[in-house]
Amino acid sequence: MADLKKLDVLMVGTGEYTTGWVGTGASKSDKSKGVVGLVCFDLRRRGKLGNLSMVGVSGKKFPAIREHLKSAITEVYNGLDTSFESFPADDKVDPEAYKAAIDVLAPGSAIIVFTPDSTHYDITKYALERKLHVMVTKPAVQRLEHHQELVDLAKANGVVCFVEHHKRYDPAYSDAKLKSASLGDFNFWTSYMSQPKFQLQSFAAWAGKDSDISYYLNSHHVDIHAWYVDGKYVPTKVTAAASAGIATADPYNCVEGTEDTISLLVEWQNVFDPSKKGVASYTSSWVAAEKAGVHSEQNFHYLGSKGDIKVDQARRGYTVTPDEKGLTFLNPFYMKYSPDEEGNFDGQKGYGYVSFEKFVDAARAVNAGTLAPDAFDKRGLPTIANTVITTAILDAGRKSLDEKRSVLIKPAGEGKWKLE
Repeated sequence: MADLKKLDVLMVGTGEYTTGWVGTGASKSDKSKGVVGLVCFDLRRRGKLGNLSMVGVSGKKFPAIREHLKSAITEVYNGLDTSFESFPADDKVDPEAYKAAIDVLAPGSAIIVFTPDSTHYDITKYALERKLHVMVTKPAVQRLEHHQELVDLAKANGVVCFVEHHKRYDPAYSDAKLKSASLGDFNFWTSYMSQPKFQLQSFAAWAGKDSDISYYLNSHHVDIHAWYVDGKYVPTKVTAAASAGIATADPYNCVEGTEDTISLLVEWQNVFDPSKKGVASYTSSWVAAEKAGVHSEQNFHYLGSKGDIKVDQARRGYTVTPDEKGLTFLNPFYMKYSPDEEGNFDGQKGYGYVSFEKFVDAARAVNAGTLAPDAFDKRGLPTIANTVITTAILDAGRKSLDEKRSVLIKPAGEGKWKLE
Protein backbone atom coordinates (compact mmCIF):
# COMPACT_ATOMS: atom_id res chain seq x y z
CA MET A 1 0.00 0.00 0.00
CA ALA A 2 1.34 3.43 -0.97
CA ASP A 3 2.60 5.73 1.75
CA LEU A 4 0.07 8.53 2.07
CA LYS A 5 2.14 11.17 3.81
CA LYS A 6 0.60 14.01 5.75
CA LEU A 7 -0.06 17.08 3.63
CA ASP A 8 1.28 20.48 4.70
CA VAL A 9 -1.33 23.18 4.02
CA LEU A 10 -1.23 26.97 3.84
CA MET A 11 -4.56 28.74 4.33
CA VAL A 12 -4.56 31.94 2.25
CA GLY A 13 -7.03 34.45 3.66
CA THR A 14 -7.99 35.10 7.27
CA GLY A 15 -11.62 36.21 6.93
CA GLU A 16 -15.01 34.85 7.89
CA TYR A 17 -14.92 31.65 5.86
CA THR A 18 -11.46 30.70 7.14
CA THR A 19 -11.62 31.75 10.79
CA GLY A 20 -15.13 33.02 11.56
CA TRP A 21 -13.57 36.33 12.67
CA VAL A 22 -14.56 39.52 10.82
CA GLY A 23 -12.44 42.27 12.36
CA THR A 24 -14.79 43.28 15.15
CA GLY A 25 -15.34 39.80 16.56
CA ALA A 26 -17.12 36.59 15.59
CA SER A 27 -19.25 36.72 12.46
CA LYS A 28 -23.00 37.14 12.93
CA SER A 29 -23.62 34.62 10.16
CA ASP A 30 -23.94 30.85 10.45
CA LYS A 31 -20.14 30.60 10.11
CA SER A 32 -19.00 32.15 13.39
CA LYS A 33 -16.53 29.28 13.90
CA GLY A 34 -15.31 29.53 10.32
CA VAL A 35 -15.03 26.62 7.92
CA VAL A 36 -11.55 26.30 6.37
CA GLY A 37 -9.60 26.59 9.62
CA LEU A 38 -11.87 24.27 11.58
CA VAL A 39 -11.79 21.61 8.85
CA CYS A 40 -8.00 21.81 8.57
CA PHE A 41 -7.50 21.58 12.34
CA ASP A 42 -9.75 18.51 12.43
CA LEU A 43 -8.03 16.89 9.41
CA ARG A 44 -4.74 17.38 11.25
CA ARG A 45 -6.23 15.68 14.32
CA ARG A 46 -7.25 12.78 12.08
CA GLY A 47 -3.72 12.42 10.68
CA LYS A 48 -4.27 13.64 7.13
CA LEU A 49 -2.60 17.04 7.45
CA GLY A 50 0.79 17.99 8.83
CA ASN A 51 2.04 21.55 9.30
CA LEU A 52 -0.59 24.28 9.01
CA SER A 53 0.03 27.93 8.24
CA MET A 54 -2.12 30.95 7.49
CA VAL A 55 -1.45 34.17 5.60
CA GLY A 56 -3.34 37.44 5.35
CA VAL A 57 -2.58 41.03 4.43
CA SER A 58 -2.37 42.31 8.02
CA GLY A 59 -0.47 40.40 10.68
CA LYS A 60 -2.00 42.71 13.26
CA LYS A 61 -5.18 40.61 13.14
CA PHE A 62 -3.55 37.38 14.26
CA PRO A 63 -3.59 37.88 18.05
CA ALA A 64 -7.36 38.45 17.96
CA ILE A 65 -7.86 35.57 15.51
CA ARG A 66 -5.95 33.18 17.79
CA GLU A 67 -8.06 34.21 20.77
CA HIS A 68 -11.22 33.75 18.73
CA LEU A 69 -10.17 30.27 17.57
CA LYS A 70 -9.30 29.31 21.14
CA SER A 71 -12.74 30.24 22.48
CA ALA A 72 -14.78 29.12 19.44
CA ILE A 73 -12.95 25.86 18.69
CA THR A 74 -10.33 24.71 21.22
CA GLU A 75 -12.57 25.24 24.24
CA VAL A 76 -15.53 23.63 22.46
CA TYR A 77 -13.99 20.53 20.87
CA ASN A 78 -11.89 18.67 23.44
CA GLY A 79 -8.94 21.04 23.23
CA LEU A 80 -8.65 20.75 19.43
CA ASP A 81 -5.26 22.16 18.43
CA THR A 82 -5.72 25.44 16.52
CA SER A 83 -2.04 26.37 16.30
CA PHE A 84 -0.60 27.60 13.00
CA GLU A 85 2.34 29.56 11.63
CA SER A 86 1.27 33.01 10.47
CA PHE A 87 2.37 35.46 7.77
CA PRO A 88 3.16 38.35 7.91
CA ALA A 89 4.50 39.03 11.41
CA ASP A 90 2.00 40.35 13.95
CA ASP A 91 3.33 43.90 13.53
CA LYS A 92 3.44 43.91 9.73
CA VAL A 93 1.06 44.69 6.85
CA ASP A 94 1.98 43.20 3.48
CA PRO A 95 -0.45 42.66 0.55
CA GLU A 96 2.03 40.21 -0.99
CA ALA A 97 2.75 38.20 2.16
CA TYR A 98 1.30 35.16 0.39
CA LYS A 99 4.51 34.93 -1.66
CA ALA A 100 6.74 34.52 1.41
CA ALA A 101 4.27 32.03 2.91
CA ILE A 102 4.23 29.98 -0.30
CA ASP A 103 7.98 30.14 -0.78
CA VAL A 104 8.68 28.16 2.42
CA LEU A 105 6.46 25.27 1.29
CA ALA A 106 8.00 22.20 -0.32
CA PRO A 107 6.68 21.04 -3.73
CA GLY A 108 3.71 18.75 -3.17
CA SER A 109 2.37 20.85 -0.31
CA ALA A 110 -0.97 22.59 -0.76
CA ILE A 111 -2.67 25.93 -0.39
CA ILE A 112 -6.36 26.73 0.17
CA VAL A 113 -7.33 30.16 -1.16
CA PHE A 114 -10.21 32.15 0.37
CA THR A 115 -9.47 35.75 -0.57
CA PRO A 116 -11.26 38.45 -2.60
CA ASP A 117 -12.14 37.23 -6.10
CA SER A 118 -9.74 39.61 -7.86
CA THR A 119 -6.73 38.02 -6.11
CA HIS A 120 -7.44 34.36 -6.98
CA TYR A 121 -5.57 34.32 -10.28
CA ASP A 122 -2.29 35.78 -9.03
CA ILE A 123 -2.18 33.61 -5.90
CA THR A 124 -3.17 30.39 -7.66
CA LYS A 125 -0.72 30.97 -10.51
CA TYR A 126 2.14 31.67 -8.09
CA ALA A 127 1.45 28.41 -6.24
CA LEU A 128 0.97 26.21 -9.31
CA GLU A 129 4.24 27.45 -10.78
CA ARG A 130 5.94 26.18 -7.60
CA LYS A 131 4.35 22.74 -7.94
CA LEU A 132 1.87 23.16 -5.10
CA HIS A 133 -1.61 21.66 -5.08
CA VAL A 134 -4.31 24.34 -4.94
CA MET A 135 -7.90 24.56 -3.81
CA VAL A 136 -9.38 27.96 -4.64
CA THR A 137 -12.79 29.19 -3.60
CA LYS A 138 -15.39 29.98 -6.23
CA PRO A 139 -15.26 31.77 -8.54
CA ALA A 140 -11.89 30.29 -9.49
CA VAL A 141 -11.04 33.49 -11.35
CA GLN A 142 -12.97 36.30 -13.00
CA ARG A 143 -11.62 36.03 -16.55
CA LEU A 144 -11.98 33.09 -18.91
CA GLU A 145 -8.46 33.45 -20.30
CA HIS A 146 -7.03 33.28 -16.77
CA HIS A 147 -9.00 30.13 -15.98
CA GLN A 148 -7.74 28.39 -19.12
CA GLU A 149 -4.19 29.43 -18.32
CA LEU A 150 -4.46 27.85 -14.86
CA VAL A 151 -5.75 24.61 -16.42
CA ASP A 152 -2.56 24.43 -18.47
CA LEU A 153 -0.35 25.37 -15.50
CA ALA A 154 -1.77 22.67 -13.25
CA LYS A 155 -1.26 20.06 -15.99
CA ALA A 156 2.29 21.22 -16.76
CA ASN A 157 3.31 21.03 -13.09
CA GLY A 158 1.66 17.71 -12.29
CA VAL A 159 -0.53 18.97 -9.44
CA VAL A 160 -4.23 19.03 -8.67
CA CYS A 161 -6.19 22.26 -8.69
CA PHE A 162 -9.73 22.11 -7.30
CA VAL A 163 -12.38 24.82 -7.14
CA GLU A 164 -14.31 24.80 -3.87
CA HIS A 165 -17.76 24.20 -5.37
CA HIS A 166 -19.12 22.44 -2.28
CA LYS A 167 -22.67 22.32 -3.63
CA ARG A 168 -21.59 19.37 -5.79
CA TYR A 169 -21.35 17.36 -2.57
CA ASP A 170 -24.75 18.37 -1.22
CA PRO A 171 -26.68 15.05 -1.17
CA ALA A 172 -29.77 16.64 -2.72
CA TYR A 173 -27.84 18.38 -5.49
CA SER A 174 -25.64 15.37 -6.30
CA ASP A 175 -28.62 13.00 -6.30
CA ALA A 176 -30.52 15.41 -8.55
CA LYS A 177 -27.68 15.24 -11.08
CA LEU A 178 -28.29 11.51 -11.46
CA LYS A 179 -32.04 12.04 -11.68
CA SER A 180 -31.67 14.76 -14.32
CA ALA A 181 -30.00 12.29 -16.68
CA SER A 182 -33.27 10.35 -16.92
CA LEU A 183 -35.44 13.38 -17.63
CA GLY A 184 -34.69 13.73 -21.32
CA ASP A 185 -33.36 16.87 -23.01
CA PHE A 186 -32.66 19.95 -20.93
CA ASN A 187 -35.19 22.73 -21.54
CA PHE A 188 -35.25 25.27 -18.69
CA TRP A 189 -33.39 26.16 -15.48
CA THR A 190 -34.00 28.88 -12.93
CA SER A 191 -32.13 29.42 -9.67
CA TYR A 192 -31.89 31.96 -6.88
CA MET A 193 -29.31 32.42 -4.16
CA SER A 194 -29.04 35.25 -1.64
CA GLN A 195 -27.33 36.73 1.40
CA PRO A 196 -28.99 39.03 3.95
CA LYS A 197 -28.18 42.73 3.76
CA PHE A 198 -26.01 42.76 6.90
CA GLN A 199 -23.42 40.65 5.06
CA LEU A 200 -22.54 43.75 3.03
CA GLN A 201 -20.84 45.06 6.16
CA SER A 202 -18.61 41.97 6.23
CA PHE A 203 -17.93 42.37 2.50
CA ALA A 204 -17.33 46.14 2.64
CA ALA A 205 -13.63 45.84 1.73
CA TRP A 206 -14.36 44.32 -1.69
CA ALA A 207 -18.09 44.41 -2.54
CA GLY A 208 -18.55 46.30 -5.78
CA LYS A 209 -14.83 47.12 -5.98
CA ASP A 210 -13.15 43.80 -6.70
CA SER A 211 -16.15 41.64 -7.51
CA ASP A 212 -19.93 41.42 -7.67
CA ILE A 213 -22.74 39.29 -6.29
CA SER A 214 -22.96 37.19 -9.46
CA TYR A 215 -19.36 36.03 -9.16
CA TYR A 216 -19.89 35.43 -5.46
CA LEU A 217 -23.20 33.53 -5.47
CA ASN A 218 -24.36 32.77 -9.03
CA SER A 219 -21.12 30.79 -9.31
CA HIS A 220 -22.77 28.05 -7.21
CA HIS A 221 -25.77 27.36 -9.41
CA VAL A 222 -24.04 28.10 -12.72
CA ASP A 223 -21.56 25.37 -11.81
CA ILE A 224 -24.26 22.93 -10.71
CA HIS A 225 -26.24 23.39 -13.90
CA ALA A 226 -23.14 23.16 -16.12
CA TRP A 227 -22.23 19.94 -14.28
CA TYR A 228 -25.70 18.47 -14.90
CA VAL A 229 -25.59 19.07 -18.66
CA ASP A 230 -21.85 18.51 -19.19
CA GLY A 231 -21.14 16.78 -22.49
CA LYS A 232 -24.70 17.33 -23.73
CA TYR A 233 -25.25 21.11 -23.85
CA VAL A 234 -22.98 24.16 -24.19
CA PRO A 235 -23.77 27.83 -23.44
CA THR A 236 -23.90 30.11 -26.47
CA LYS A 237 -25.14 33.54 -25.31
CA VAL A 238 -25.30 35.46 -22.01
CA THR A 239 -27.41 38.53 -21.28
CA ALA A 240 -27.20 40.12 -17.82
CA ALA A 241 -29.38 42.60 -15.95
CA ALA A 242 -29.07 44.11 -12.48
CA SER A 243 -30.88 46.18 -9.86
CA ALA A 244 -29.23 48.81 -7.68
CA GLY A 245 -29.87 51.40 -4.97
CA ILE A 246 -29.60 49.52 -1.67
CA ALA A 247 -25.94 48.50 -1.39
CA THR A 248 -24.75 52.03 -2.18
CA ALA A 249 -27.05 53.71 0.36
CA ASP A 250 -26.81 54.01 4.16
CA PRO A 251 -25.84 52.08 6.20
CA TYR A 252 -23.89 49.92 3.71
CA ASN A 253 -22.33 52.65 1.56
CA CYS A 254 -20.72 50.36 -0.98
CA VAL A 255 -18.92 52.03 -3.86
CA GLU A 256 -20.95 53.66 -6.61
CA GLY A 257 -22.01 51.10 -9.19
CA THR A 258 -22.34 48.17 -6.79
CA GLU A 259 -25.27 46.06 -7.96
CA ASP A 260 -27.82 44.68 -5.48
CA THR A 261 -29.14 41.76 -7.50
CA ILE A 262 -27.83 40.28 -10.75
CA SER A 263 -29.65 37.95 -13.18
CA LEU A 264 -27.94 36.08 -15.99
CA LEU A 265 -30.06 34.81 -18.89
CA VAL A 266 -28.10 32.09 -20.69
CA GLU A 267 -28.96 30.25 -23.89
CA TRP A 268 -27.75 26.64 -24.19
CA GLN A 269 -27.50 24.42 -27.27
CA ASN A 270 -27.50 20.63 -27.59
CA VAL A 271 -24.09 19.44 -28.88
CA PHE A 272 -25.64 16.54 -30.82
CA ASP A 273 -28.70 18.28 -32.27
CA PRO A 274 -28.33 22.08 -32.69
CA SER A 275 -32.10 22.42 -33.14
CA LYS A 276 -32.55 21.55 -29.46
CA LYS A 277 -32.03 24.54 -27.19
CA GLY A 278 -32.48 25.35 -23.52
CA VAL A 279 -32.59 28.55 -21.50
CA ALA A 280 -31.39 29.26 -17.97
CA SER A 281 -31.83 32.12 -15.53
CA TYR A 282 -29.42 32.47 -12.60
CA THR A 283 -30.17 35.18 -10.02
CA SER A 284 -28.20 36.20 -6.94
CA SER A 285 -28.63 38.99 -4.41
CA TRP A 286 -26.92 40.34 -1.31
CA VAL A 287 -29.80 42.61 -0.24
CA ALA A 288 -32.18 39.89 0.95
CA ALA A 289 -34.33 40.30 4.04
CA GLU A 290 -32.45 39.99 7.33
CA LYS A 291 -35.03 37.99 9.28
CA ALA A 292 -36.21 35.50 6.68
CA GLY A 293 -35.34 32.51 8.86
CA VAL A 294 -32.45 31.50 6.59
CA HIS A 295 -29.00 32.97 6.08
CA SER A 296 -29.05 32.12 2.39
CA GLU A 297 -31.95 31.38 0.08
CA GLN A 298 -30.83 28.59 -2.25
CA ASN A 299 -33.16 26.93 -4.73
CA PHE A 300 -33.42 25.80 -8.32
CA HIS A 301 -35.90 24.35 -10.80
CA TYR A 302 -34.68 22.08 -13.61
CA LEU A 303 -37.06 21.22 -16.45
CA GLY A 304 -36.35 18.42 -18.90
CA SER A 305 -38.39 17.01 -21.77
CA LYS A 306 -39.53 14.11 -19.54
CA GLY A 307 -39.96 15.74 -16.14
CA ASP A 308 -38.55 18.29 -13.73
CA ILE A 309 -36.62 18.69 -10.46
CA LYS A 310 -37.07 21.28 -7.71
CA VAL A 311 -34.64 21.69 -4.79
CA ASP A 312 -34.97 24.13 -1.87
CA GLN A 313 -31.63 23.86 -0.09
CA ALA A 314 -32.50 26.52 2.47
CA ARG A 315 -35.40 24.66 4.10
CA ARG A 316 -34.52 21.10 5.07
CA GLY A 317 -37.33 20.54 7.55
CA TYR A 318 -35.26 21.47 10.61
CA THR A 319 -36.33 24.62 12.47
CA VAL A 320 -35.42 26.24 15.78
CA THR A 321 -37.41 29.16 17.15
CA PRO A 322 -35.65 31.16 19.89
CA ASP A 323 -37.81 33.90 21.39
CA GLU A 324 -35.23 36.57 20.57
CA LYS A 325 -34.67 35.55 16.91
CA GLY A 326 -37.86 33.90 15.77
CA LEU A 327 -38.19 31.04 13.30
CA THR A 328 -34.84 29.80 11.98
CA PHE A 329 -34.24 27.12 9.35
CA LEU A 330 -30.99 25.24 9.99
CA ASN A 331 -28.77 23.22 7.67
CA PRO A 332 -26.39 20.91 9.57
CA PHE A 333 -25.93 18.96 6.34
CA TYR A 334 -23.44 21.66 5.27
CA MET A 335 -21.47 22.09 8.52
CA LYS A 336 -22.52 20.40 11.74
CA TYR A 337 -20.97 22.37 14.59
CA SER A 338 -22.32 20.39 17.56
CA PRO A 339 -19.71 18.01 19.13
CA ASP A 340 -19.99 14.22 19.16
CA GLU A 341 -20.55 12.12 22.30
CA GLU A 342 -16.83 12.37 23.16
CA GLY A 343 -16.71 16.13 22.73
CA ASN A 344 -14.88 16.13 19.37
CA PHE A 345 -15.88 18.02 16.26
CA ASP A 346 -18.56 15.95 14.50
CA GLY A 347 -19.02 17.57 11.10
CA GLN A 348 -16.98 15.23 8.92
CA LYS A 349 -20.02 14.15 6.88
CA GLY A 350 -21.18 17.67 6.06
CA TYR A 351 -20.75 18.58 2.42
CA GLY A 352 -18.79 21.68 3.42
CA TYR A 353 -16.22 19.41 5.09
CA VAL A 354 -16.30 16.73 2.38
CA SER A 355 -15.32 19.32 -0.24
CA PHE A 356 -11.98 19.96 1.48
CA GLU A 357 -11.31 16.33 2.36
CA LYS A 358 -11.78 15.31 -1.29
CA PHE A 359 -9.07 17.81 -2.25
CA VAL A 360 -6.72 16.67 0.53
CA ASP A 361 -7.18 13.01 -0.43
CA ALA A 362 -6.50 13.84 -4.09
CA ALA A 363 -3.30 15.75 -3.31
CA ARG A 364 -2.02 12.96 -1.06
CA ALA A 365 -2.78 10.32 -3.70
CA VAL A 366 -0.90 12.28 -6.37
CA ASN A 367 2.05 12.78 -4.01
CA ALA A 368 2.12 9.03 -3.32
CA GLY A 369 2.03 8.25 -7.05
CA THR A 370 -1.15 6.16 -6.80
CA LEU A 371 -3.19 8.47 -9.05
CA ALA A 372 -2.41 11.02 -11.75
CA PRO A 373 -3.89 14.53 -11.46
CA ASP A 374 -6.17 14.03 -14.45
CA ALA A 375 -7.86 11.08 -12.71
CA PHE A 376 -9.95 13.62 -10.81
CA ASP A 377 -11.01 15.37 -14.02
CA LYS A 378 -12.33 12.04 -15.26
CA ARG A 379 -14.29 11.51 -12.03
CA GLY A 380 -16.28 14.68 -12.64
CA LEU A 381 -14.98 16.47 -9.54
CA PRO A 382 -14.82 20.30 -9.53
CA THR A 383 -11.26 20.57 -10.81
CA ILE A 384 -9.96 23.65 -12.58
CA ALA A 385 -10.31 21.74 -15.89
CA ASN A 386 -13.93 20.78 -15.18
CA THR A 387 -15.13 24.29 -14.31
CA VAL A 388 -14.11 26.34 -17.37
CA ILE A 389 -17.71 26.78 -18.55
CA THR A 390 -18.69 28.24 -15.17
CA THR A 391 -16.10 31.00 -15.51
CA ALA A 392 -17.03 31.57 -19.15
CA ILE A 393 -20.64 32.32 -18.14
CA LEU A 394 -19.71 34.51 -15.16
CA ASP A 395 -17.16 36.48 -17.19
CA ALA A 396 -19.68 36.92 -20.01
CA GLY A 397 -22.24 38.15 -17.47
CA ARG A 398 -19.88 40.82 -16.18
CA LYS A 399 -19.06 41.94 -19.72
CA SER A 400 -22.76 42.04 -20.56
CA LEU A 401 -23.42 44.40 -17.64
CA ASP A 402 -20.40 46.60 -18.35
CA GLU A 403 -20.92 46.82 -22.10
CA LYS A 404 -24.74 46.73 -22.04
CA ARG A 405 -25.01 43.97 -24.63
CA SER A 406 -25.34 40.23 -25.00
CA VAL A 407 -22.07 38.26 -25.06
CA LEU A 408 -21.46 35.15 -27.14
CA ILE A 409 -19.52 32.08 -25.92
CA LYS A 410 -17.76 30.25 -28.77
CA PRO A 411 -15.31 27.35 -29.16
CA ALA A 412 -11.74 28.55 -29.72
CA GLY A 413 -10.19 25.24 -30.74
CA GLU A 414 -8.14 22.68 -28.77
CA GLY A 415 -10.83 22.46 -26.11
CA LYS A 416 -10.72 26.16 -25.28
CA TRP A 417 -13.43 28.85 -25.32
CA LYS A 418 -13.67 32.55 -26.15
CA LEU A 419 -16.09 35.42 -25.59
CA GLU A 420 -17.34 37.71 -28.35
